[in-house]
Order: sequence, then C-alpha cells, then structure tokens
Amino acid sequence: MNIHKIHQSMSRRTLLKGTGAALALPWLEAMMPNKAQASTRQSPKRLACLFMPNGVRDDQWTPEGEGEDFKLSRTLAPLESLKDKLLIPTNLWNQASNVGDGHYVKTSGFLTCQTISKSLGFDLNSNGVSIDQIAAGGTRGQTPLPSLELAINPVSIGVDTNVGYTRVYGSHIAWSRPTRPLAREINPRLVFERLFRITNPQQGQSSQDRLLLDRVLGDAKQLRKRVGYSDRTRIDDYLESVRSLEQRIEQASQPEGKTWQPAVDMNPATKPTGIPGEHAEHVQLMLDMIALAFQTDSTRVCTFMFGNAVSNTNFSFLDEVSSGHHSVSHHENKEENLVQYQHIAQWHIEQYAYLLNKLKQMPEGEGNVLDHSMIMFGSGLRDGNRHSPRNLPLVIAGSAGGAIKTGQHLINDTNTPLSNLYCCMLKAFGTPVEKFADSTELLPGVLA
Repeated sequence: MNIHKIHQSMSRRTLLKGTGAALALPWLEAMMPNKAQASTRQSPKRLACLFMPNGVRDDQWTPEGEGEDFKLSRTLAPLESLKDKLLIPTNLWNQASNVGDGHYVKTSGFLTCQTISKSLGFDLNSNGVSIDQIAAGGTRGQTPLPSLELAINPVSIGVDTNVGYTRVYGSHIAWSRPTRPLAREINPRLVFERLFRITNPQQGQSSQDRLLLDRVLGDAKQLRKRVGYSDRTRIDDYLESVRSLEQRIEQASQPEGKTWQPAVDMNPATKPTGIPGEHAEHVQLMLDMIALAFQTDSTRVCTFMFGNAVSNTNFSFLDEVSSGHHSVSHHENKEENLVQYQHIAQWHIEQYAYLLNKLKQMPEGEGNVLDHSMIMFGSGLRDGNRHSPRNLPLVIAGSAGGAIKTGQHLINDTNTPLSNLYCCMLKAFGTPVEKFADSTELLPGVLA
C-alpha cells in the first residue's frame, strides 16, 4: 500500500469535506423556524473578545490618573470620544500563561486562564473552556448561532521548533471544551452569507441541508477507517459536531419551532466580495460582520483574532512603519523599533474604535447596541520584547446594560488575577460562575 498516496488523498479530502462542514456551512447549526409570530424583545446583552497578538509598547499604553479622573495614553487616544464607555483595568495578569514559550501559551490561554498542554499537534488540550463559550452556553437556544468565531489569518500548521509547540495553539482563543478549539471564519463574504441565510430561511432548506450532512457524515466515517488512533480522536470530535448540526436542523424543520426573528433585516446588496487583498480592509470587513451579527441578534457572543500568535503582518501601509508586527515587537529598546511598535498598536485601537462607533450608532431600546454589550480588546502579553503576561493591555467598552461601571481607569494590586475580571464579565452577561480558573474574587470596582 502506498502510504504517501493515501496521505495525500486524505489531506485533499479532509480540506474539502472537513472545511465544507466546519467552516463553509456553520450556519446550519441554527436553522430558523418559521418567523410568523413576533415576540416582545428586551435588549439582549452581547460579549465580544478581540485579540491582538504581540503585545504593546509598554510606556505608551497605561492612562494617567485613576478612577473617573484619567487621561488616555497616546496608544489609547483614538478612544477619546468613547471615554465614558470604557473600563480600563491595570495590573491584571494571567499566571497560568507565565510558562513555557513566548506566545502560544499566552494566546490559547487568553480566555481560559489555563496552561495548555505541550503538544506537537495531535493531542491539543487547553485544560479549560474559554469565557466566551461559558457565556454562549447561557444563551443557547435564544439565538440561531451560539457564538461566532472570526479571524484574519488561516490556522497555522506545523511545529515552532524554537519552543516545541504546535502553531495550531497560536490560532485559537475560543475553546468549547479543553480538547476542542472552535473553527474560525476568515472570509467576510462567507460570514455574511451565513448570517443572511439565518435571517432569510428558504422553504425546503432544512431537508436539503440534511442530505448534505448525510454525505459529509458518510465521507468522515470512511476516512476514520483509514487513519491512526490520534486522527480518529479528531474525527470523533468532528462527527459529534455533525451530529449536533443534524439535531439543530431537525428541530428547525418542526412547524412548532421557536419564534426567533432577526432584530433588523439584512440587505443582500451589502455582501462583501470575498477576502480583500489589503489587510486594513479585511480587518474592517470582519468588524462589520461582528456589528451585523449583533445588530440582527444572530448571536450574542463573538471572538475575533486580529492575527495569530507570532503574526508578522507587514504594517508598512502605516506612516513611519516598515516592519512586520512580530519582528518589531522584539524591539530591543531601540527607538526606531519602539516608534513602529506604538504605531501598530494604535492602529489596532483605531479599528477597535471603529467597531465601537458602529455599535454606538445602532439604536436599541432606550440606548444603543454598544450600551448593551461588553466589547473587550486585549493581548495575551504586555511587551513583546519580554513576553510577560503581567499587567496585560486590556480595555472593555460597553456596560452590558448598566451592569459594568464604565468611564474609569481601574488600578488593581500588582498581579491581580485576570480571571477575577472574567468572573465579573460573566456575571454581568448573566452567566455567573462561583470560580473561574485561578480567580479569587470578583474584581472590585467593575460591577455597577
């Protein structure tokens, strides 16, 4: 038997069939019942976690002052018009990521506050569930999509021989369970089509989709017979996802289904054409998709990765920048590198402000979508030159309907657990937990 030939065939098959089910058709998880009956709608709460790789210029991040009397730093200056909507916590750290490597532990552990198991790729384990998925569990059944995972870069593969970790870890912040990172979509057109199909279901759609899943399930079962033990574990997770999709589709085809309906209608003419060639345009389109998903109430939980761990996206489209992101983050305290590093971080904050302003401009109830949301921006390390998870750069915008006290710079004791903040966020979202990872208490001053 030609092992190389079999491996080559399986790779093509997995990409075609695996990607088709896991990425191209995630909207099947939430086929909608007939929206004939309207229901009284209260303003829902939303949670989005935006991840930026490679950290920030340390001396240009922290605001001056404390409490409500604070001045935004140079890097955070693009948020000036939103100052009263912000909570900026200082001195939080993720102790569980203070091990191992420069980036991978700090990326995959960003929302779990757990230490990933060292792996070359076949036995991933984050050792925890991410806060976005805990929140999503509390809204399951209320929206067609439990959560939405978006990114810019495709999943990285191979092993980073410098640290002995699979690069896959650097591609995920959302974990539905310790051994299952959630697939991300990087094509804004496919995200739009998924949301449009949700808000505009067609007659007969469920039965057609069920036939497709039957074919995918059959292909996956055949593939499982041809691989070793490690890959069977992966395929078992995949088959479980397919079974979950089938159940949701079956429920959606019932005449007495739930009466979810989109909060607003979508205009098909605004569909993106695909993945733009320009990084800046790609990022803004993905942020547009977050805003659209929240505005239509297609989901209330979202994660977005501006880049994978060790991302070296070239930011030469910015003035005074000529280097890749990861390269310049190893600045060695050279001023020419620090200047570029600061410009790149500030550009990311500008994109964050772009999303916040879009949400603020969407009326909802007595306020707007931003008022009813928590939109967190952050990185898993502080300074790329030191790779330290201490005093993480974090911002939260939106009060979750008044549950979070915004308009303040909150200075905490040195090395306060990041998980304390996450406990507050989960409580504000309506999915409280007694303890999360290494949390010790609810972070004082966060909850209104």
